[in-house]
Amino acid sequence: MILTMNKARAWGVHAVTASGVILGLLALLAVIDGNPKQCLLWLGMALLVDGLDGTLARRYDVKGVLPHFDGSTLDLVIDYLTYVFIPAIFVYRFIPLPEYTLLLSVGLILLSSLFCFCNVNMKSKDNYFVGFPAAWNVVVVYFYLLDFGPWLTFGTILLLSALTLTRMKFLHPFRVKELMPLNIGVTMVWMLACAALIVQFPQQSLALTVLWLAASAYFVGICVWRTAREWLA
Repeated sequence: MILTMNKARAWGVHAVTASGVILGLLALLAVIDGNPKQCLLWLGMALLVDGLDGTLARRYDVKGVLPHFDGSTLDLVIDYLTYVFIPAIFVYRFIPLPEYTLLLSVGLILLSSLFCFCNVNMKSKDNYFVGFPAAWNVVVVYFYLLDFGPWLTFGTILLLSALTLTRMKFLHPFRVKELMPLNIGVTMVWMLACAALIVQFPQQSLALTVLWLAASAYFVGICVWRTAREWLA
């Protein structure tokens, strides 16, 4: 009976992970329908699911209960879809870029992310991402809400693609133990403020924008601090 319950929980966790592909489908259909807001909101829901499923998998020892089913591969397939492929199509469809750079930009997003997903040293011992973790679903939100100029957008894509190949550390708020409660709290504030700004766009609440940018600055600061600490050591 206990074994059956454990298996049911484990399959339930895999079902939560697999729901990301449906959210990705809805996001892609929103792009096809020319609705950037809906696309970003569906991608946001997929991001939330991805943040929760790993915690659930570790809690219920899914790998030990169902050793024949690779949840990590399932997660990576869905992550490439929702973190990379659909955001790349979003850029192609909705984000202004300099003339003749559109395909180059989309190609860089797709190719640099392949390196990230195949890198066996993607995470440090303290669970920071090593190199930019192909979080293009987050990046496109900034492109959309802050209305970057075409050249600034192109430069950002070049920079982040290059950072994929570096040793710079990027925070995983649900895995890094150091300051975890604060990291998760700031993440929740960021997500709620972000969702509200997307819904309101093109109207922008100054208070929400300041809160969102403050949370963003916190993440940048943590990443720079962790990277600098390693360099100085």
